Formats: sequence, C-alpha cells, structure tokens
Amino acid sequence: MRFIRMLRSALLAAGALGVALAVDAAPASAQLFWDWGGGSVVGGSGRENVSFNPKFKKGEIIVSFSDRRLYFVTTPGQAISYPIAIPREQSRWQGVTSVTQKRTNPSWTPTPTMIAENPRLPRWVPGGHPMNPLGNRALYLGSSTYRIHGTDAPWTIGSAVSKGCIRMYNDDVADLYPRANVGAKVTVTWDRFNTAANGEPSDAPVTKSKRRARNASIE
Repeated sequence: MRFIRMLRSALLAAGALGVALAVDAAPASAQLFWDWGGGSVVGGSGRENVSFNPKFKKGEIIVSFSDRRLYFVTTPGQAISYPIAIPREQSRWQGVTSVTQKRTNPSWTPTPTMIAENPRLPRWVPGGHPMNPLGNRALYLGSSTYRIHGTDAPWTIGSAVSKGCIRMYNDDVADLYPRANVGAKVTVTWDRFNTAANGEPSDAPVTKSKRRARNASIE
C-alpha cells in the first residue's frame, strides 16, 4: 500500500510538471484564462505599405476603427497599414490625441471595473510575462488610460474585443514602436480609408475632433 501511495504521488507530481511545461511551451494560450475567448494563433503580422491621404503629415498615426487598421504615415501619400483589434461596442470612442510616452515590456494592472467584470484576473502582471495583455510594447495616448499595445492573444486581432485600447500583433507593435515619436499626433476615427486608390476616406472626410480621449479601462 505504501508503494502504491508513493507511486500515485509521483504520478500526480509528474502531471503537474507536464501542465507547467505545456503553459511555458505555448504562452500565447495563457490569455485564454481571462480574455474574450481563445485561439491557437501564435505571433502574426499583417502590415503592408499602402497609398494614403496626402493631407496627413509624416509621423502621424491614424486609427480607423471601421477599417480595423492603424496607419502610420511614412511620407505624405504613403503609410504602413497594420491590422488591429478595436474596442467593443460599449467602449467606443474617437478623437485627436498624441503619444505621451512609450514603454518596452510594460507591466499591467487591471482596473477595478475589469476585476468586477472578471474576478479571475490577476491584480498585477509584470512586464515581459507571457500572460501580460499589453504584450511587448505600449504607446500611451494623452492623459487617458488608452494604449496602442501588443497582445498575448493574437487570435483577437481583427475583432472588437478591447475596452478602449488599440491592440496589435507583437511583431507589428515592435515595428511601429521605433517609428512613432513621443508627441506624435494620433487621430482615432470611425471613418474608412480607401488605401487601394489615393487614400481618401471612402465616407465622410476626417475632421479634427475637439474631444480628447476620455478615461476608460486599459485594454
């Protein structure tokens, strides 16, 4: 009996170790524990060079929630287009703001609203951790809690899942990070852009909104 108990304990320990190794082997799946759904996509990128409205200046960032793309203007008339995840319906916003700071491997602290919505959330995740929802880079917008950031849930890119932030593939935000300067103008809009032609919005032209990014939950 003693031998059987020892064998059972050894098997349980081995099983726990196997689970831990599995998590380490596939860190992107960690977000499944508290994000909106889950998936098997690891990494990813969808950036491309496109023609764009020449009225925007070099270094500006334009986020189109309707296109589900972020555009970084490399020169008037040209931009790099990145796929993004956008805010869910109850977290929608738009306006003109700027990049106020940049962080590599930012830490993440969920807001009280997030914790109330999902009590399983950790109270703090260190930067660089595979389960950090901000991914490997973050650009802070104005004085709000909105960010342009990476993700540990790449399968969410292209969907409406965030609580106000602009979510990108880690590879893409790492590409954007050195290009975007602190102080860069950021226009967030629901207008669509026809990048296949000359970059003019396909609907109404983009107008400067006097409303700044309001406070809301990160992510």
